[in-house]
Amino acid sequence: MNQANNVLENIYQPELKVGIQPDFELEELLIDDEEDSDGEMDEFLEPSPDEEDAKSGKAAKSRRRTTTKKKHYTEDSIRLYLQEIGRIRLLRADEEIELARKIADLLELERVWEKLCQQLDREPQHSEWAEAVQLPLPQFRHRLHVGRRAKDKMVQSNLRLVVSIAKKYMNRGLSFQDLIQEGSLGLIRAAEKFDHEKGYKFSTYATWWIRQAITRAIADQSRTIRLPVHLYETISRIKKTTKLLSQEMGRKPTEEEIATRMEMTIEKLRFIAKSAQLPISLETPIGKEEDSRLGDFIESDGETPEDQVSKNLLREDLEKVLDSLSPRERDVLRLRYGLDDGRMKTLEEIGQIFNVTRERIRQIEAKALRKLRHPNRNSVLKEYIR
Repeated sequence: MNQANNVLENIYQPELKVGIQPDFELEELLIDDEEDSDGEMDEFLEPSPDEEDAKSGKAAKSRRRTTTKKKHYTEDSIRLYLQEIGRIRLLRADEEIELARKIADLLELERVWEKLCQQLDREPQHSEWAEAVQLPLPQFRHRLHVGRRAKDKMVQSNLRLVVSIAKKYMNRGLSFQDLIQEGSLGLIRAAEKFDHEKGYKFSTYATWWIRQAITRAIADQSRTIRLPVHLYETISRIKKTTKLLSQEMGRKPTEEEIATRMEMTIEKLRFIAKSAQLPISLETPIGKEEDSRLGDFIESDGETPEDQVSKNLLREDLEKVLDSLSPRERDVLRLRYGLDDGRMKTLEEIGQIFNVTRERIRQIEAKALRKLRHPNRNSVLKEYIR
């Protein structure tokens, strides 16, 4: 990693002093009426005594206006959402039973779909799916549509339950919006698992699933690893590409198809996908007494997961950029910065290898670095300058 960073320093030497402003997360934007939501944020935005001049005063006011706009925008979005779900009529007991029956029918179809996926090693077409359940294609599609509509209606009619439960978990590390989102996932799971024949109301059953989804999300926050910004952007592009290919092909795309569209290797695609997964918390209890933690048994190597991700991605991107140089320019930079064996060689040592003067090696190195500074080549590597 150090050798690769040395190359970056020489490519972007004039740019290294440019700092990147750290971003911060705002406090909860929607809180109970009895709490004061403005005081703490205003105090955060107040300039220190040493900065109280005209320029810093204008900057503070500008930040305060921006924060207020974001806050009002978020609050308004939540209020609109609450108004929308408030218009949805609650279900009667007989309606819940009828919807639950249709959802159960949908789940039966989806179980057949999962078996077909395993047998075919791909997602089945509707015609194959209909044949497996022994239904004419039009009748199958109608049955599938009815089941999905029933599931949507069951979920939408109980979104107010999610909001009421989410309010009880505010100020625990997740925003109100995230609490609602996680609770909604629990509600969807409840709709899939609900058995109307056991006699209890759906809301009673769903409450447990909603609470479980929210509490797990709050617990997961404590073990989140901040990945580099450029990696998050790449993950987002992969998701968008996957969705686009799914729409174009009418099925889930393969890794090869995604990698081809993204113009990256399958190995890099798999590595990024693996990096996006949530890790196991080092605070996980170990043993029956739960008096030890997983982190107590892991030896630290001094390298964070973020460093490991950046190092591997930088190495691969740097190799691609070096391939755009001539063979001699590429070899000189490899030797000069120790990219192969970790030992940086002097101009004189490299000159002896190529049987030329040290001045000639210096000229080759300078020319190679000038090429790497060109925007067509350095746009990828710029992402690693932090």
